[in-house]
Amino acid sequence: MHIWKHLKTITSHKILVMKGCFAVGLYKQGLLHDLSKYSPSEFWVGARYFQGNRSPNNAEREAKGYSSAWLHHKGRNKHHYEYWLDYSSDEGQCRGGMQPAPMPDRYIIEMLMDRIAASKIYNGSAYTDRDPLTYYEKGVGRMENFLHPYTRKRLEKLLRLLAKKGEKKTFAYIRSRRKYGYHIVR
Repeated sequence: MHIWKHLKTITSHKILVMKGCFAVGLYKQGLLHDLSKYSPSEFWVGARYFQGNRSPNNAEREAKGYSSAWLHHKGRNKHHYEYWLDYSSDEGQCRGGMQPAPMPDRYIIEMLMDRIAASKIYNGSAYTDRDPLTYYEKGVGRMENFLHPYTRKRLEKLLRLLAKKGEKKTFAYIRSRRKYGYHIVR
């Protein structure tokens, strides 16, 4: 059990997401981000499977064939695209009759902040503003049928902007779009 290391990691992650959310005006989301990670059903699993260089949910999944902590987490946190999966009345639309719903922009922005923070935590001093896009691109094949086109377009726009222009300009872009009530992407 790595109780203190896990606590330090999830708290550091939460603080980074909070700073990012605050920088673009999402104060409530910054404060409430990932509070479920401190619940017993997520915290103790995270402490048990802690490795320091990747999510403990992956290690639990490898050991048990599923991650109980992830199943708990994704159903309580709207910044995860999995939260937005619903049953479809048209069975042909997606695997197993599931269909993605579009995420509101504020949760897409929080998802961006979540990816930035996770990349900073796991990559440490080797972090670059391209890392969140690289991580996304590695997993996009698994997500393809589960990301709504609206969500995909906006998330990819922000990840590419971050990779190309950096955090400061990306956050300024988000602030300017939110200030005038525009969507992230036209």
